[in-house]
Amino acid sequence: MEDDFARLQAWRSGDRAAGNALFERHFLVVCNFFRNKVSDGVDDLIQRTFVACIESEHGFRGEGSFRGYLLGVARHVLLRHYREQHRDGRTFAPMLTSVCDLDPSPSVLVAEHREHARLLDALRRIPLDLQIALELYFWEGMTMREIAEVLGVPPGTAASRLRRAKAALLEQLGRSSEGAGDASADLDAWARTLRSSVLRRSE
Repeated sequence: MEDDFARLQAWRSGDRAAGNALFERHFLVVCNFFRNKVSDGVDDLIQRTFVACIESEHGFRGEGSFRGYLLGVARHVLLRHYREQHRDGRTFAPMLTSVCDLDPSPSVLVAEHREHARLLDALRRIPLDLQIALELYFWEGMTMREIAEVLGVPPGTAASRLRRAKAALLEQLGRSSEGAGDASADLDAWARTLRSSVLRRSE
């Protein structure tokens, strides 16, 4: 954490090597954050996230985890992206609106197995902030405090949202033609298997 803070401070002072080191260290987690939430423009959103980190006057000050701070910035970049894309007067609330509501195009993630494709699709059909909570928990192994930092809520609220997210995901899986299947029996194992088979392919 202290190393990341030092790198960020150095980058803000013009040290490009420090910026490159910070980018390389955290690129994959930011890339994975966006890949199941937009159909294109992932590279641009990644760039906007890192630029926002160095331009923010109220940025990371070494408190909490840098990863939590960085993905909190990524969330704000994502919300701004969708608000820019949808200026037609429709209400956009991340606790009510899903990625499929905003962008019905297929995810840029490609699943090798049918069950994994069903899970990716179901994730995109639950409210955006619930999708974010689940993916941070299952795929990034984040603590409740880190998830709360990303969502900008107290840890207790983050825990409540995670429970709601699991229930919403199982409901979406149950609506599919094949039903929830094994997911309801062991959602945790299934979701973590998906991470190893889909996300690690980009490493």
